[in-house]
Amino acid sequence: MLKVAVVQAGSVPFDPEASAARVAGLLAQAGGARLVVFPEAFIGGYPKGEDFGAKVGSRTPEGRKLFRRYYESAIDVPGPLADRLGEAAQAHEAWMVIGVVERDAGTLYCTALIFAPDGRLAGKHRKLMPTAMERLIWGFGDGTTLPVIETGFGKIGAVICWENYMPLLRTAMYRKGIQFYCAPTVDDRETWPVTMRHIALEGRCFVLSACQYHCPEGAAANQCIRGGSMIVSPMGKLLAGPCYDGDCVLTAEVDPGEIAEGKFDLDVVGHYARPDVFRLTVNQGCAGED
Repeated sequence: MLKVAVVQAGSVPFDPEASAARVAGLLAQAGGARLVVFPEAFIGGYPKGEDFGAKVGSRTPEGRKLFRRYYESAIDVPGPLADRLGEAAQAHEAWMVIGVVERDAGTLYCTALIFAPDGRLAGKHRKLMPTAMERLIWGFGDGTTLPVIETGFGKIGAVICWENYMPLLRTAMYRKGIQFYCAPTVDDRETWPVTMRHIALEGRCFVLSACQYHCPEGAAANQCIRGGSMIVSPMGKLLAGPCYDGDCVLTAEVDPGEIAEGKFDLDVVGHYARPDVFRLTVNQGCAGED
């Protein structure tokens, strides 16, 4: 059996150092889990409810100043704060998937970092398709950051928030052999558990979804994130969560052998694929590269 965990907690807005300082304690609460998943944008923050002073055809000086503050709250990868996250993973001998706001030159990306138990950065995934107003503050990822990594207990990868509604992206991850499908998110709607259970059933994989819980005192309702983190089995069974009651660390003891049991009658990139009818092409080079 293998212990896995998802962390439900909120970042400290505009304070990546304070957010990073919470990571070690939350890993400790996971109680020796081999794989721990943190929410989307846990480092750097998810500015829910902000419009950055933008309308079609115009931006305000105040909005530009808010973006500057957000930019200054992002992290470089590699960089000192990313190194600290790796040190936390190493101290707890865990594989860790954590959402960060990554700064690269003048552009920000919503990124999931994957750290190995020895502290090294084993992979990163930049969100391919920021949703709606997110496109104002985050750039688009490309095919160079779609890792699925062998851990020794199974293959892990990350798909962020509404990327999970991209059927071809899911199929690409299935074809890479993902077994522990990590879904950092801030989607707290009642439909999210349905999506996660569908993906577990479709991919015959364990799904670990970590959502922020963030509702500071005095915040408007549209600025709150209410959680809903969960762990799902390859047959769609809820093993932990969803939790909507505040900060929590959910754990589950899982049997990786259940993945093979699930694929007995459904392998969407194997015996259920019909490659004579359907084909998937994935450009894993830079954007625009042939």
